[in-house]
Parts: sequence; structure tokens; C-alpha cells
Amino acid sequence: MDRVSGMPRPGRRRLRLWSGAVTAALALSFAVTGQAAAADVNNAKNAGFESGLGNWTCSAGSGTTVSSPVHGGSAALKATPAGQDNARCAQTVAVRPNSTYTLSAWVQGGYTYLGATGTGTTDVSTWTPDSAGWKQLSTTLTTGSSTTSVTVYLHGWYGQAAYYADDVSVLGPDGGGGGDPAPTVPAAPGGLTVTGTTSSSVSLVWNTVSGATGYSVYRSGTKVTAVTGTSATVTGLAASTSYSFQVTATNAAGESARSATVTGTTTAGGGSGGTGLPKHAVTGYWQNFDNGAAVQRISDVPSQYDIIAVSFADATSTPGAVTFTLDTAGLKGYTVDQFKADIRAKQAAGKKVIVSVGGEKGAVAVNDSASATNFADSVYSLMRTYGFDGVDIDLENGLNATYMTQALRSLSAKAGPSLIITMAPQTIDMQSTSAGYFRTALNVKDILTVVNTQYYNSGSMLGCDGKVYSQGSVDFLTALACIQLEGGLAPSQVGLGVPASPRGAGSGYVSPTVVNNALDCLTKLTNCGSFKPSKAYPDLRGAMTWSTNWDASAGNAWSNTVGPHVHALP
Repeated sequence: MDRVSGMPRPGRRRLRLWSGAVTAALALSFAVTGQAAAADVNNAKNAGFESGLGNWTCSAGSGTTVSSPVHGGSAALKATPAGQDNARCAQTVAVRPNSTYTLSAWVQGGYTYLGATGTGTTDVSTWTPDSAGWKQLSTTLTTGSSTTSVTVYLHGWYGQAAYYADDVSVLGPDGGGGGDPAPTVPAAPGGLTVTGTTSSSVSLVWNTVSGATGYSVYRSGTKVTAVTGTSATVTGLAASTSYSFQVTATNAAGESARSATVTGTTTAGGGSGGTGLPKHAVTGYWQNFDNGAAVQRISDVPSQYDIIAVSFADATSTPGAVTFTLDTAGLKGYTVDQFKADIRAKQAAGKKVIVSVGGEKGAVAVNDSASATNFADSVYSLMRTYGFDGVDIDLENGLNATYMTQALRSLSAKAGPSLIITMAPQTIDMQSTSAGYFRTALNVKDILTVVNTQYYNSGSMLGCDGKVYSQGSVDFLTALACIQLEGGLAPSQVGLGVPASPRGAGSGYVSPTVVNNALDCLTKLTNCGSFKPSKAYPDLRGAMTWSTNWDASAGNAWSNTVGPHVHALP
């Protein structure tokens, strides 16, 4: 969410300018590369950066190696663009003429490009926007009749965040230049644990295995899914039933032995019951600052809003911990006692008031067990101090699924079943179930209230049908929401996040009528655009807006139009 009036996020400006490149890149990222022949080798040297930057050259001193995060082994590359430097790291790789190679790398962080030059035919490249979790980039190259080496490179983008890379591969015929040793079959995963259950799913996490590039999940001896991360949610289960699970680690050398067995028992009923919310709900973000929108007290927020997300709790000097300070001066003398009393009054009227963590400029990092504990403890302390009903996760600069899951489960254990947990990921965060935000949502599905994806400031994106849709349309809202509805979230956990007015975001504003049409399309299959879901989702939770303040500046046109429509849904 933006704190500056009418300004797009810095990390999104180039995404809109390069909308054509986004379309091509996303299409590439969804492609599946076939398995190489058994005789193929990885011709890249120091492909996992276990020997520091050996064999690699990074521009302007932009690269270093780190021990966390890593995809495999004990090290990975971190490269940081600065000024006019895009943090290009490259090495020359020996290849055979007239041969085909699969070029791949695992990446995370800011915009990341992977490519090869000097192929003697057509030079190739692929890229991805910022990614909170490890994601594999892959493409193929063909060498010319006299080509004996190519230059393989990674780079970021100007003014964007640092990127991480690991396990680079130039897989194909042996070029004679030597490379990393062939991989060995990984060890069996340890630490397999059930992290949550619903009436139809069981969520699992396990420890990272060195050298693994993926994991397979088995239910009662049968493989049910394959993932690249260390968590998975197995869906389509029967209520009140016990299931056994095991996990294996995989790489090019093969599959490990199976892990120890754990048992998960589905509940009699799923979702986040007991919260006191209506079936269909409207969420609005309330600004604890003055950025040109109408300054409000909590008591000023219209009654159409069922969930009020107070924005924002900010990071402290303690890793993972957050704090909240009411901006009394910016809010024209609004006191803490008045703020607390207004929260209690809203709750007496059946509303929920939660604290939102992060925002566009938020720098909260939950990257290990200690910071997960600090996060849960500090949020719970804020709940007791101000009377908040729960927490909203609006971390727009990366999210670690493993440890945010741990933090939210710890908070749930403290707060009890009435805890409200909402999330506000950006569109790119919910394009794939392997993304950190999506994985976190699935990991905590049994205690999650709603995910209100921000369908703005994003440029063109893929829908669940594999087609690209432009933001600011019924199709964009419905086809992207469909990804979550088909990806494992319950319909009651899916909401449409939009700006309340054109000034509320840099791009992507749609009129309240368009929002209502999208709600009708998803819940009743009426008022659709060119995209129409395969079925209706009458339990869809509702809609969210940034912000109640921008809504007030526009005469509350958004809440007066969308609010009654949401509450009248089937």
C-alpha cells in the first residue's frame, strides 16, 4: 500500500513500462523444459557458488556470496544493482559446436535476468520480476558450427533490489572445459511436520536438503504432488480423516529415500470459523498518517467496512519485531485514548479492527525462528495494548514462507480461534503457488481469514487460463482471482483488492461498478467480460480497498457502491 499521495511504488514503475516484456517473460517462466539426455553434463563451473565468486566476474564489484538464502549447498550469489550498473555476473563456458544446451538457474529477490551471448546462432535470455521465494529460470540455446564457448550471465535491473542466484546449469554435451561434479542423489528430508489442517487439506513443512532441486510428497504411499520449496498443502481430502505423509528430495541424479512418516487428520469443518465476520465482507485500510487523503479517526470509517486494517505497524531494531505509534500530530490531535475507545466502539458494532504490518515502505523481515518469535510476540502485544482483533500481512519487499508460517501459527496459539489474519499480496505474489506469499497462505489456510490481493500497480499479468490480461478491467480481476480459487484457497479466503479512487494508486483504478461486475462474475457467472470462470464461487469473501481515507476524499463513492453489493451477494 502506498503512503505517498497518488504515487506508484518505485518497484512497479518499470514493470508498467515494460508490459510487453512482462508478458513474454511470464510466458517463459511458465514453460516446462524437458529432461536432458543421460550423457549430458553441467558445463558451468562453480555453478553453486560454493567456491565464492571463482570462475565468475561481476560488474562494478556488485557480486558477493552469502550463506542465506541458498537454494542448494552452503552458498549462493547476491548481486546488487547500483546507479547505472545492473549487477551483471558472467562466466565463459566451453561448449560443443552444433549442440543444444539447457540454460537454467534458481533465482530470488529483485528482477533477475539469465542469458547467454556468443552462441553463434541466436543469443537467448529469460527473466522474472521480483520473487520472494526461489524460482527456476530456464531456456535453451543452440551453438553455431564453429562455436566452442559461450558467455553465460545473470543480471538485475537498474534501481531494483538485489537478486540472489544459485545452482546455475548449462546442461548438454561435454564441452571439454570441465564443470562441477555430477550431482549425487540427495538425502531423505528431515523435520517433516504437519503445520495445519482443514476439512479438505493438510499442510506440511520439512527441512531443506543439500543438493536437492525439488521434493515429492507422498500420501499413503502414493505420490500426490511435486514442489520446489520446503512446504506443500495436499488438498482434495475427506473431512475428519487421518492420512499418512512422506516426502522425498530429488535432483538430476534421482530421488532420495522417503522421509519419516507423519499423520495429519482433517477437521470436520474448514476455514477460519469463530471470527464473527459476515459471510461476505468489505475490508478497508485506514491511514495512520496524512498523505493528502482525508484525515480520519476510526469512528469516521463508514459502517460498510467490516474489517478495518490500521496502517501500519513498522519494524524495530529487533529482528522480526514490530511496533505501532499513533500519529497524533498528523491526525490533528487524535489521542491514543480516543483511538482505543473508537476501536472498542467499532467492535461493539460487529466490526473487526486489525493492525497491518509493512506497506510499500515497510522493512519487516521474518527470516529465522528467532525473528518469527519476535514477530508473534510483538503483534500479540499490540493486540493487547490497543485491542486489535488480528493482523494483516502487507509485506511488499519479500516474505519467507517457512518463518512467516511459524510466526502466524505462534500468534494463533497466543490469540486463540477468534484471531483475524488477512494478507494483501501484490499481483505477482499470487501468480504461482510456489511464490512465498501464496505458499504462506496455503500453509496457514486453517487459520487464515482472507487474502485481498492488490489488483493494481502491476501492469499486465497472467490469468488462470494462461492468457495475459491488462489491469483495470473485469477480466483482470476475475482471471487473476481464479488462480487463487483453483490454487487451493477456499473461496471464503479470496477478496478483490482495488484502489478507492484514481489518487489511491499509481495505476489500476477501476470504477466501483467494475468491481461489482467482477464480484457477480465470480459468484454468479453474470456480468463477466471475455473471461468466465469454469464454475461459480458463491462463498467468495468480498472486496478490499486502499483506503478508507481516499474513499472519504471521493465522497465515499466506493464503499457506498461496493459495500451494499458485497453484503447482498448470495
